[in-house]
Amino acid sequence: MQRWPVLLFLAWVCFLFFAGIGLFMSGFLLTRIELANSSSCSDPLLPPPWDEQSLPPGSCWLPRRFPKAVLVIIDALRFEFARFNPAKVSPLPYENKLGFLHRLASSQPRHARLYRFRADPPTATMQRIKGLTTGSLPTFIDVGSNFATYAIQEDNLLAQLGQNGRRVVFMGDDTWEGLFPNKFFRSYFFPSFNVKDLHTVDNGILQHLYPTVDSGEWDLLIAHFLGVDHCGHKHGPDHPEMAKKLTQMNEMLRSLVEHLGNDTLLLVAGDHGMTETGDHGGDSEKEVNAALFVYSKTPLFDTDPPEEPEAVPQVNLVPTVALLLGVPIPYSNIGEVMAELFSGDGDAASAALQQLSVYHVNAKQVDRFLRSYSQVAQDLPAEQLQRLQELFSSAVEEHTQLLAQVQGAMLMPPEMEPRLRSLISRFQLYLREARAVCTQSWARFHPLRMVGGCALIAASCLLCYVASELAAASDSFYRSCLLYPLLWGLVVAVLLGLACTFTQEGLDLLLLSSCAAAVSQLGFFWHWWGQHPKRARLVGSQPPLASVGPRQRLQAWLVLAFPMGILLFRCGAMFSDSFVVAEARVAPFLLASLVTLLVGKLHWDGRLTVPEGPKQQLLGFSSYRKESWYLLCLLAALLLCVRLSGFFHQCREEIPQCRPSVFLAPLASLRNTRAKNLFYLLCVALLAGMVYAVRSWLRHYGNLNSSDPLVLFVRWGFPLVVLCIACYWAVASSAEDSLGKLQELVQVAVVAFPWAVYGLTSVGLLLLLCHPMTVFAKDTRESAGSIVTPYQGVPSSEVDFLHVIPQIYRRMQESQKNRLERGSCRATVAAYGLGSVYSAALVIALTLLGFLLMLLHSERLSLAFLLLFLEAFVLLHIHTRARSLAGDTESFSVPWFAVISWLLAASQFFYSTGHQPTFPAIHWNAAFVGFHLDHSTNLLPAVLVGANTFASHILFAVGCPLLLLWPFVCEMPSSQKKKPKKEPQEELQEVEEHMMEMRLRESPEKFSAALLQLGLKYLFVLGTQLLACVCAAMILRRHLMVWKVFAPKFLFESLGFVVSSICLLLGISLVMRVDCAVSTWFSQLQLR
Repeated sequence: MQRWPVLLFLAWVCFLFFAGIGLFMSGFLLTRIELANSSSCSDPLLPPPWDEQSLPPGSCWLPRRFPKAVLVIIDALRFEFARFNPAKVSPLPYENKLGFLHRLASSQPRHARLYRFRADPPTATMQRIKGLTTGSLPTFIDVGSNFATYAIQEDNLLAQLGQNGRRVVFMGDDTWEGLFPNKFFRSYFFPSFNVKDLHTVDNGILQHLYPTVDSGEWDLLIAHFLGVDHCGHKHGPDHPEMAKKLTQMNEMLRSLVEHLGNDTLLLVAGDHGMTETGDHGGDSEKEVNAALFVYSKTPLFDTDPPEEPEAVPQVNLVPTVALLLGVPIPYSNIGEVMAELFSGDGDAASAALQQLSVYHVNAKQVDRFLRSYSQVAQDLPAEQLQRLQELFSSAVEEHTQLLAQVQGAMLMPPEMEPRLRSLISRFQLYLREARAVCTQSWARFHPLRMVGGCALIAASCLLCYVASELAAASDSFYRSCLLYPLLWGLVVAVLLGLACTFTQEGLDLLLLSSCAAAVSQLGFFWHWWGQHPKRARLVGSQPPLASVGPRQRLQAWLVLAFPMGILLFRCGAMFSDSFVVAEARVAPFLLASLVTLLVGKLHWDGRLTVPEGPKQQLLGFSSYRKESWYLLCLLAALLLCVRLSGFFHQCREEIPQCRPSVFLAPLASLRNTRAKNLFYLLCVALLAGMVYAVRSWLRHYGNLNSSDPLVLFVRWGFPLVVLCIACYWAVASSAEDSLGKLQELVQVAVVAFPWAVYGLTSVGLLLLLCHPMTVFAKDTRESAGSIVTPYQGVPSSEVDFLHVIPQIYRRMQESQKNRLERGSCRATVAAYGLGSVYSAALVIALTLLGFLLMLLHSERLSLAFLLLFLEAFVLLHIHTRARSLAGDTESFSVPWFAVISWLLAASQFFYSTGHQPTFPAIHWNAAFVGFHLDHSTNLLPAVLVGANTFASHILFAVGCPLLLLWPFVCEMPSSQKKKPKKEPQEELQEVEEHMMEMRLRESPEKFSAALLQLGLKYLFVLGTQLLACVCAAMILRRHLMVWKVFAPKFLFESLGFVVSSICLLLGISLVMRVDCAVSTWFSQLQLR
């Protein structure tokens, strides 16, 4: 077998796709330009009332109203959590728990007020912190660095406070440390990423909060609590733990107000909300609807609060706090001041004039930013900028005229108030339209890179299809078709690198790799086209297609049309947001349709029935083959698995009537102890049943007979892994109920058992890599010839006899022949398990990976994994039976319907393991399976979360070679077929040895080409789906749902492609490693 050329060819194809993905991403997911400008007190933005006089000490642009402020951020404080409804008799766990805020607002309406605090998506914590400090809008791609934060370089509120000599003290979420390094006068950071930890951050803040407030050594105090957010992730909002956490926050606020001085402003804010499952990151109403509470012991408002709380965008907090504390508004702010906080103590007209001055400063700052931004970027439409400039100029002109009329007046005439309010409305209109223009425009695209990436991916798909067809026609084409493209690409990469070096321009590795990929593709197609005439002459010696009958041509076309039609339908659905939203139901439907069409086609071709005689043929009657009934039973089992998998789906926010599956929640969330115990026993029983099924299969084919380390691990290591997983589930589901010293023991066990599973799984995979053979060899004194028998002991069933009886005949025949010719016999070897040696290694690897991936999911999702393995087993048998009934003689070629159905099953179980292509649906808990404290690096949690998210992609990609191997494992002896009765001697000579997977070694070149063809077909289907997502994202980039539906789908599909392609290479590498071990085994056998 040619191992390295096959792996290199597949790796090269994967590189082509990766280059296309990277190039498209660089053009589609661009961040907006961040200006380096910074505001200062000397900027000419003072309002006219203050032109002729100096400002009070410690103030910039406007007189400050408060010398101190406390900002309490309660992460994920949804508006419903803060609102109090006295009419509720039986409130939910998250309702009516912050009663202290309600009492303050009702007893002191001029001192306190509650707002709806509207967050801009994406509603991830880092993006919200950026919005709360810069007053600008983070773009979509920033969500990808939510747990790999980078320091904010843009002008921000903390930078302004530091420049003006103010002391900022922070305590809480350590995300702020990465965003604002060395920006705090004093700081107390606590690890934030462990969403299972509800108390470490909050208790750490409470330890320092009150002493810090009493010390007075601060001007802005920020306290970022995380318990509510982590409780939502772990339990959801409708859980008793949420009631406890909100009650703790209520008591904290009560004590904090007692420690505040009269000159201090208190702001209590949520950075975002949460869904009914406790997640966030998207733009659903419950995710963007946070709460803001403002309070001061001195009067703040000149009017009573409205009946319904006002909605305030989060970016409005930045200019408001900046001017209240007397510092400049950050340069890039696009927020609007909350003018009611600047009313003062005078009459209505004086209050309006004061608010107008604030709006004037705010509008001049936004206008300055838009002018500067439009000079360095072209993504803001010129006509809209012109309209905004006209709005601003007219409002400023009227403001100047109005001030000229009242200049020198001791008191503001009451009749001027309507004009003041009208002018305030014009400034409001300008600020809100400016924000809307920026919101709509800050999705900057690079069309050339997008088209280039799309073209690279499309060319890679075409290359996969052409190469897969070449692999079927030639066993060794890949060696010649790989050398030239690699050389072309390498030469171009070197030349471009040298050019960048000599011209002293920055080396863009992404562009360099993309150019190299494109040139290598051209090299492949050039070489292929140059060889085309030779292939045409070879094909001309065969019967032309025109000599084939129309029925045969139609059947040949239908063989490809059915699976390709299903694939094209799935790709076309990527352009509809409704289909993407409903893909959890579309993928299983397409899978069931494809397999049903396959069975229907076999019936239409007459492959399922056998005419019984002239009379039945005349009447049109026929009987079904025995294999046909088996195939129909397999189809029914597949449809049942597809139906049952629908019980494990996560809901998207676009389907409000959907309710998430109860199986997604961990057992710890169940309040009914009896139900928890029953589910636990069921999960453990199914896990043990899966191990029993795997061991039974291996024993059935003779792969558990030897005493090799891998076989011993399967015998004893598998049950031990199951025991560790069962113990982990037990302690994790009861961790909240344990007390005292038992609690400490449980905390140790929650970490120890997962690490035991990690260790045992690693040992198993290492043994599989070092010694993948599961064959038992036994010396005998029989006739010459190697005997392959997959059984141990006495045959116990009819199936055993079907395999063993031909072996006996063969041995008897060869024994008699040797005695006649040589008169002697010599030692031979009986090899148990050799006929399934490749499949056995893959089955062991998949079982180990299944253990690991089940550990990273909640307990009850083990039921979904059981369905996954069962459905994969059924698909393999359907594939084998369908090929047998169709009379397919191309045993070294996997048909398209098998590859497409295999990938549809992978997509189906992506959804059936509780995932969706949205950021709120990511299972962040997986990052802390086996880890009690925070991670020191982002790599390990990213791997764990990625493995959890793409579990089905991993399993189906690693198991892809089984599509080639399974028909050989299930090979039926030809003696079963009905034949005319012959003489015993002739019958003895026609009995074939049942070689199973050893038939692959009879043609090593065909085996290599078959693996390459299978890998290319798999990459072609994956790449076609990816191409559809890329085209949908590019064409619909201005669609209303692009950032909500199409961009997340593209990102998840791209990551899924990367994971699947890497795992496909690993699966094929494992088969080649086994083949290498088999070759070594045969070599040692010949030396005996």
